[in-house]
Amino acid sequence: MLNTETPNPRHADLDTYATPALLEAFIDDQLQAVAAVKAAGPQLAAAVDAALPRIQAGGRLLYVGAGTSGRLGVLDSVELYPTFSWPHERAVALIAGGPRAMFVAVEGAEDDADQGAADMQGLNPGPLDVVLALAASGGTPFVRGAIAVARQAGALTVGFANNPGAPVTQEAEIGVVLDTGPEVISGSTRLKAGTSQKIALNSFSSALMVRLHKVYGNLMVDLKATNAKLVKRALALTLRATGAAETDAQAALAACDHHVKTAIVMLKRRVDADAARALLAQAGGSVARALSA
Repeated sequence: MLNTETPNPRHADLDTYATPALLEAFIDDQLQAVAAVKAAGPQLAAAVDAALPRIQAGGRLLYVGAGTSGRLGVLDSVELYPTFSWPHERAVALIAGGPRAMFVAVEGAEDDADQGAADMQGLNPGPLDVVLALAASGGTPFVRGAIAVARQAGALTVGFANNPGAPVTQEAEIGVVLDTGPEVISGSTRLKAGTSQKIALNSFSSALMVRLHKVYGNLMVDLKATNAKLVKRALALTLRATGAAETDAQAALAACDHHVKTAIVMLKRRVDADAARALLAQAGGSVARALSA
């Protein structure tokens, strides 16, 4: 029996717990998700380093999963645009059962390896692409079908699973094992197994974006200011990075469509928006390099 399916001996009487103890059991168990991701740190680092040159050369992040794993992949792909201005077309997610499976469980879709292969083929993967394949069990046929097509196309494949020795981690070029063990509710991998996948994806994509110069210091300077909250955040980040007067920061942001990177270079180098953009382009998008050029 898979670790993720094994009954948890610590909570055999779960249905008798008082509410505080019941919540404590669920919350405490999540700590194992953090431990599992920490243990997989070397594999995640290898995945970031292998992905970086491909993404720098124009590749895409392609996520694939089923059920909870698929939804977590969609979540990570969607959030890269507002957080890091990452283009939608360069973060594409496949979920077994198609887009409606985000909201309604499509039973049986995860068992179709041919559909996983066809869906991946439909994205026309290539050697510059990075495929993030997620499966708590590690044996999901839909995901394995997608991995096979991606590898044949020369894409980098990174397999995430919650059971040691799982096919998804062995068939992918880089395997990331998130060994979270038995769930409080036996087999419900939407619990800590899902949490570990969310942490791993957050860590992978965020580290990759830092390497792509989407961050200055530890400031999120390449966000898309698409609502009032983010417009305020862009101003706060610009003020923190430059120490400029608020009126000057507001003027700079207005002149560059609220792009924090550009505003920082404008204010610190005392140049206009076009010159700041040119400096950033010459520096490969790095604010630090643009300021020292």
